[in-house]
Amino acid sequence: MSEVRNRVASLAPTVVAALPLPDAEREQVTDVVVVGSGAAGLMTAVALAEAGRTVTVVTKGELGAGSTPWAQGGLAAVLGADDDAELHVRDTLVAGAGLCDESAVRELVAEAPDAIAQLQKLGARLDLDADGRPALTREGGHSRDRIVHAGGDASGAEVTRTLAGALRDRGIAVLEHTVALDALLTADGRVGGLRTARIGDGGALLDVTDVRARAVVLATGGFGQVFTATTNPAGATGDGLALALRAGAEVADVELVQFHPTALWTGAGARGQQPLVSEAVRGEGAVLVDGEGNRIMAGAHPLADLAPRDVVSATIAASLRSTGADHVFLDARHLGADFLEGRFPGIVRACRDAGLDLAHEPVPVVPAAHYVCGGVLADLDGRTSVTGLYAVGEVACTGVQGANRLASNSITEGLVAARRCAELLATDLPAPTEVVAPASGSGAVDPAARAAVTAATTRHAGVLRDAEGLTALVRTLAAVDRSAAPLDVAAVEVTALHTVATLLASAALARTESRGCHRRLDVPETRPEWQVRLVHRLDRTGHLRTRTVPVQAGADEQVVA
Repeated sequence: MSEVRNRVASLAPTVVAALPLPDAEREQVTDVVVVGSGAAGLMTAVALAEAGRTVTVVTKGELGAGSTPWAQGGLAAVLGADDDAELHVRDTLVAGAGLCDESAVRELVAEAPDAIAQLQKLGARLDLDADGRPALTREGGHSRDRIVHAGGDASGAEVTRTLAGALRDRGIAVLEHTVALDALLTADGRVGGLRTARIGDGGALLDVTDVRARAVVLATGGFGQVFTATTNPAGATGDGLALALRAGAEVADVELVQFHPTALWTGAGARGQQPLVSEAVRGEGAVLVDGEGNRIMAGAHPLADLAPRDVVSATIAASLRSTGADHVFLDARHLGADFLEGRFPGIVRACRDAGLDLAHEPVPVVPAAHYVCGGVLADLDGRTSVTGLYAVGEVACTGVQGANRLASNSITEGLVAARRCAELLATDLPAPTEVVAPASGSGAVDPAARAAVTAATTRHAGVLRDAEGLTALVRTLAAVDRSAAPLDVAAVEVTALHTVATLLASAALARTESRGCHRRLDVPETRPEWQVRLVHRLDRTGHLRTRTVPVQAGADEQVVA
């Protein structure tokens, strides 16, 4: 891989190694600080409080904001009489295209039913069948009906309602509209808390506070906003991943961004968060067609419209590329208005708001950035490569998702990892540490660069990629200006976006194959020598250093850059 090493080393731009931090005005102390209030963060905080630990939750928006409330499909777990754990494991490994950690997958599958049961004990109003058990449906890549849902297509919202209520009932401290700036480190590189700031009018940073903690748990989600159109909400800017990298943690699989096949197409100029049409609609029988009414997925995969997401998105993207069309269509008319209104009320409403009628016409859809399969390298207990720093949920790379996440394994993984992380910290909390004054950098990325970063990432690192485009993206990112202006939340976010875009571009350029949701037009085949995880760390100068870690045991690690 020397050719790859030379290419990456010569092209990779630097990223911000330390933010220009404002001085802390005060300090507070807690056992554990949890950053993020999606399913993983909320469950971690609730479980820690039940174990007797003091917890402070830091969230950039309001409590419960983030990607979880937007999840429509549900949570995957083996609950049906015709299902078994081996089938769920197999389906996850097949979707993951050779990059899953099988032991982590088995732990996830084994513990998923208990996580669902705990949600119900906390008051989750799941959709039930005639016998009073959770109703189950199917999504792409699953060989059995095993998707638990709530409110038809409001599963994530119900998970959030349940866990946010449980958090409030336990009196857990919450710092809303507060951004985590950087980790507080000890002299020997352990994490002992966070520097935070409240977000004021216009994005100003106020009430800068050092939250001293024996453990920091990142549950900050993904970075879909690095693309111009995504299913992710506005706050999904990769802040937690960038913070972890600056704290010395390793990150992995960042090139493996899953595009959901069916985001509602709202026009060529669509920007920001786009309405999602759940895979569960295809699970109930809807099909993808082109402008002439021909089925897109017939013959493309044995599971046709219920193929894994990477296959469906790549097939749609190839169709759009060959025809010059802006979108394809999802045809659910044969399911009937009554069924669609009852099973998918939110999706029917979103279509109606866009001037479309799911029950009486095919609706335009297109792939959109949805989920990051990689993140901060961690085990399923949340442990990272830095003592005192933990990561759960989408921000973490546990090996469960591999090269392509199986539908509805995301909230399930967040809940399972959160419960395991809380159990670990309840019995093995790091000792209190003395932190040193955090390093302060000379500048962040200028917020004015955000449009250029997202436009270039969308153009060159979307569903289909090639070396020429990725090289152009790397050069664009290298030319981005650094600002010496005072730090505000816009600068924090665009700096994180620049960091994750740089990781994505560098790793996608290095991985000279197509695997899972990483599709290279110039190297369309999957190559056995690339059954490896690309793991990155940041040096003091802001350069990325990359190594490969074989997923199969027995091979040696190699330095890439």
